[in-house]
Amino acid sequence: MTQFFVKDYTGAPFELFGIAHLIALACVVLLNILIFINRKKFTDNGKRNFRYIAAAILTINETGWHLWNYFTGQWTIQTMLPFHLCSILVFLSAYMLITKNYAIYEFAYFLGISGAMQALLTPDAGIYGFPHFRFFQVFISHGLIVTAAIYMTLVEGFRPYWKTLGHIALWGNVYMIAIFILNQLIGSNFLFIAHKPETASLMDVLPPWPWYILVLEVLAMVMCLLLYIPFIIKDSRNSKTVPAEAG
Repeated sequence: MTQFFVKDYTGAPFELFGIAHLIALACVVLLNILIFINRKKFTDNGKRNFRYIAAAILTINETGWHLWNYFTGQWTIQTMLPFHLCSILVFLSAYMLITKNYAIYEFAYFLGISGAMQALLTPDAGIYGFPHFRFFQVFISHGLIVTAAIYMTLVEGFRPYWKTLGHIALWGNVYMIAIFILNQLIGSNFLFIAHKPETASLMDVLPPWPWYILVLEVLAMVMCLLLYIPFIIKDSRNSKTVPAEAG
């Protein structure tokens, strides 16, 4: 227990796709499978409780992450301002869950799921393997970003539309330009657009800066299109069903 919060962790380091990593991924998958199976069984109280509890966990978990960095002398504006994609989506997803804000849902569904999935597969956990606080913090925050968007889709009935992709492309690039300027001003690397992350990630197989940013844009659009496929199929089925019923 004394090793749970320490900065200089001497326990087993995080192992990419090691047993602890795979179990954490399985827990995230299982949670979302359970939501899918029980999506029609949620009562109004159950929906409200789930949304508020998930929002509280997201907020407390991220706040704990900031406090841990502060008390271990690691908090700096260059690394800890909530401007990374998943960092800002933690707070936006919590707000979305409480208010059922559709505008945030658009970004949470496409950017939240695709971004958090990448972070779950190649987490920035550093040396902090199970059972360090950082290990749990990484998987709770990114796992719940994914779950929040999936829950709003499966249980609350939210869905994206084609115009949503336009919103994502426009405001996503506006945000990236603003963060690029901020990075230049304070020497940060938010969104990893100043350089690739120091830890292992999928970016390692991409071209050098700045070309990998263009590749990431293309990959992001591909991921968004893949996430939209279920709704293309659903809309196609509905368009065939309605005329048949009308006839």
